[in-house]
Amino acid sequence: MKKFALTLLTLTIGLTAFSQKLEIPEVTLNDVNGKRVSSKTLDTGGKPVVISFWATWCKPCVKELSAIDEVYADWQDETGVKVIAISIDDARNSSKVAPFVNGRGWEYDVYIDENSDLRRLLGVNNIPHTFLFDAQGKLVYQHNGYAQGDEELLYEMIEKLSRGEKIEKH
Repeated sequence: MKKFALTLLTLTIGLTAFSQKLEIPEVTLNDVNGKRVSSKTLDTGGKPVVISFWATWCKPCVKELSAIDEVYADWQDETGVKVIAISIDDARNSSKVAPFVNGRGWEYDVYIDENSDLRRLLGVNNIPHTFLFDAQGKLVYQHNGYAQGDEELLYEMIEKLSRGEKIEKH
């Protein structure tokens, strides 16, 4: 019970800090080549950024990221948006991430959250879980799960952000 209470307290503090700061918490991630990087150094280029939590074994995750990949070049040309995929595959499966991504030809920056540190701090319970941040790094939208066409709603919000329009939080 104490462990549960401590986990809940940590999660609550992390989410409270996240909702107040409206920015990505700092944790260490691995890129697909095994290089350790800080989440604070994820380059967004001052444009909207989509962060999608996924795993190699999650079929809806792969469907979502594949659907986005089909239109990603157009999205970048039109809005400058950046997509960052964060794999939650653990240490046993993390070696599968790079070949998996390369085999699909995804052009996203892909990082691995082996210890689920970022996942916990952002309150990701189910995947796929997708976040949209504006150019200032403020969270404006998030959803979990995937249904065909979700990427179209996401892109509508990205377009609004690129035009300088506000999005009400969902």
